[in-house]
Amino acid sequence: MFSNYFMNQYKKILLLSSVLILEACSFTQKKSQKLFSTAQHNTYDVIVVPGVPFENNNWSRTMKARVYWSKYLYDKGIAKNVMYTGSAVYSSYFEAEIMALYAQALGIPKENIFTETKAEHSTENIYYSYKKATKLGFERIALATDPFQSKMLKSFINKKMKAPIDIIPMVYDSLRTIEPMMIDPQINAYLAYDSNFVSIVERESFCKRLKGTRGLNIDTTAYRLIAY
Repeated sequence: MFSNYFMNQYKKILLLSSVLILEACSFTQKKSQKLFSTAQHNTYDVIVVPGVPFENNNWSRTMKARVYWSKYLYDKGIAKNVMYTGSAVYSSYFEAEIMALYAQALGIPKENIFTETKAEHSTENIYYSYKKATKLGFERIALATDPFQSKMLKSFINKKMKAPIDIIPMVYDSLRTIEPMMIDPQINAYLAYDSNFVSIVERESFCKRLKGTRGLNIDTTAYRLIAY
């Protein structure tokens, strides 16, 4: 009886601790709204949207939210173009290409969609996309993703990259306004299939993956030359 009581108390404390940690590592909705309000007065040449693994032949809630957030910003005229970023990391599909297919199915014109397929970590998402975007001639660039990833990458952008990249975290109230119109379109996922796929878990040790998360595996020579 007592052991069950203490176990339940332990679970409650663990859950509360997890919630507090997540909140500390994520922008609040008040902060997200403030950043979005600032972004509304700007027009970005391109927004960068980090990828999410494509599994079970369907997009996850996280991928759906990120793609719809990018469409919302495009429809509002805040973003002229969208660059989705992500390699085939944990599944055999290029994350960026999958998201691009969904974005096109939702109505973003193909000519306004770009992809970056080298990144395997969040830090690489923004680093490689920024390099590719500037090489393509884009000047005003912003990161558009969920509040957790936005806050996680803020320090990397400001301290490591020292790049003029704005951040536009999701505002969930804004997404809720378009939720009744949201659809789950069918895509031809084979177009994003990586026939040479090997999971990063099999290719790299835990320590190397951890270094990648911290941005320590970045190829600084990437996207120096881009064929137009």
